[in-house]
Amino acid sequence: MIMTLKVGDIYESELIVAYEHSAAAFGSGAIEVFSTPMMIGLMENAALNCAQNGLEEAFGTVGTFVNVKHMAATPIGMKVTAKAELIEIDGKKLLFNVSAYDETGVIGEGTHGRYIIESQKFLEKVNQKQKA
Repeated sequence: MIMTLKVGDIYESELIVAYEHSAAAFGSGAIEVFSTPMMIGLMENAALNCAQNGLEEAFGTVGTFVNVKHMAATPIGMKVTAKAELIEIDGKKLLFNVSAYDETGVIGEGTHGRYIIESQKFLEKVNQKQKA
């Protein structure tokens, strides 16, 4: 495996909050504001893309844990940006600082772990579950 990942790599993902991103739509709350699950997903997406930029095509990553705080609500129509910074590489284990911002400031922060996998081998192993 050839890897060009290095501590300090950064990637950002963004979206404009729509109803389908809301707590009401997700079922994680009853209010039409940006949902915690969607914020976590956007943070994971930033980390995924950060990692993928430094891996060969045959390799990918899977999420292993998320530890975040959602600190402020964001209304529908506002832009949210998630940022992932690679802070540790331990063999195939990657650790990211993740944060999310809307147009007024920080709305979430924490850490996220990912693990490097060989995509085809990983899928073959997972698909064995269907045969068990």
